[in-house]
Parts: sequence; structure tokens; C-alpha cells
Amino acid sequence: MPINSFINYISLEKKYSEHTVLAYKKDLNDFQEFSAREFNDDNIVNVNYSQIRSWIVSLVSNKISNRSVNRKVSSLNSFYKFLQKTKTISENPLSKHQALKVAKKVQVPFSYNEVVEVINNLNTKSDFISIRNKMIVELLYSTGMRRSELIQLKTSDIDIINSTIKVLGKRNKERYIPLLDSVRESLVSYLSERTKQNSNSEFLFFTQKKKKLYPTLVYRIINDYFSTVSSKVKKSPHMLRHSFATHLLNEGADLNSVKELLGHSSLASTQVYTHSSVDKLKEVYNNAHPRS
Repeated sequence: MPINSFINYISLEKKYSEHTVLAYKKDLNDFQEFSAREFNDDNIVNVNYSQIRSWIVSLVSNKISNRSVNRKVSSLNSFYKFLQKTKTISENPLSKHQALKVAKKVQVPFSYNEVVEVINNLNTKSDFISIRNKMIVELLYSTGMRRSELIQLKTSDIDIINSTIKVLGKRNKERYIPLLDSVRESLVSYLSERTKQNSNSEFLFFTQKKKKLYPTLVYRIINDYFSTVSSKVKKSPHMLRHSFATHLLNEGADLNSVKELLGHSSLASTQVYTHSSVDKLKEVYNNAHPRS
């Protein structure tokens, strides 16, 4: 069965968690059941877009949110891309599909105190994994780099003398990010401890088994530590990137500089981080304006 082949394929890829794999399977099975019920055919390999469109209309009619519908269609899209890759089909029926519009959620960044508390808690531990995790938190927050960029960091990307770090971003675009003195000192300490682990890995960070980090592990590290200090709903590596940008803007950094540090290709991408800064401006305005 193509669905089973697809599920087995993504199960072998480290970037997919067990929860994600199960979600893919459920979405595909749901569409298969719909196809069998509405079109008397449970073979979803050679379907056309109109059949998928009927499923989308059915989901919306049943009050499924646009965000959830998009996720389900994304599962189908990944399935058909896999079938193309394995030459089971020649054309993806979703190649021209446009996602449903969803309202953007305002994400609340971590506060500076929450970040400091996590780092201070990790400072009390001397085992290598805790030292590694502290370094991960510090780098994500002090540079604003993406989780994928952190995972790809190599020891050769660190320039201790010039206090910079080279980051390989999207579309293999390189950028250099300056290191704060405190982060530079932490890196020197971390590299010293890292040497004691006798690892041949070229990557800056590795697992207990001396393997390259993987996305779900980085997510788990951030989520676990910040769950002890924050009640915010979303506690992910991206929220540290969000906090980095928001805190810089709140302290007066100009948007273009933050754009360069984040590795964005346009200001439009950076502007999503300005909502908190607007709140800060309102506070300053109301406190400073003579007619407030």
C-alpha cells in the first residue's frame, strides 16, 4: 500500500516525531475514507484536484478550522510528492493548490527574566549535557539563529578571536553574527568541555551518543527548560529567535539591523516581530507625551 510505504519512509527520517508521523497517517486515512464514501474508491493515488477540493469543502463545512485544513492538505501534499519521487505518479494533484487564509497568531516572546532564569538554573550543573544545553539556549537567544542553523554549526564556524559566528542560512546564504562577550566566554568554556568528550564530530553540538543533533531534540531541550519558568503556551526554539528580535527592537535597534542579524531577505519577514515593540512605544508615548 502506498500509504504504508510513505509512513515507513517518513518514520525513518529523524526530523519527524512519532506524533507527526501519526498525524500524517490519520490525515491520509481520513481522506481515503472520504474518497471511498463519496467516490466509491479508496485508492487515493490517482485522484484529481476536484476530489481533493471536495474533501476540503467537506472539512470546512464541518467547522474544521482553516489552519487544521491546511495541515491536513499539507499531509496529502507530502504524500503526493513522495509518490512523484518514487515515480508512482507523474503529476502532483496539489501542485497549484493555494492554502486557505488563516489569521496570524500573535506569539508572546519569552521575557528577558525568563531567559536569564533558565541560564542561571543550568549554571548550577556541571555535567556535559547541561553545559551543552546552556550553550544552546545562550546561542539561540543571543544570535537569533534558527534551529536548523544551530544544528548545522561546526566548530570551524566559531571565531573566538574576532568574536563572531558564521551561520549558514536558507538557500545556503552565509551571514556573520557578532558574539556578546559573555557568550564568547561561555563558548570558550563549552569548547574546552567538548574536547574532553573525545568526539570526532565536526559539528559544534552533538548528542550523548556523539551523533549530530536533530530537530526534535533541540525542541525538547528548549521546551523542557522553559516549561519550568514560563507559563506561555508556545515554548520552542523559534520563540527564542522571536524573543531575540523583540528585545532588540524594544531597546531601540533599527529594523534593518535586526533583519540582517536574522538573515531575512526582506523587511516584511522581520516586521512580524514588531508587535511587542509597538506596545513598548505606546508605553513610552503615554508616559512621555505632555498631553498623556
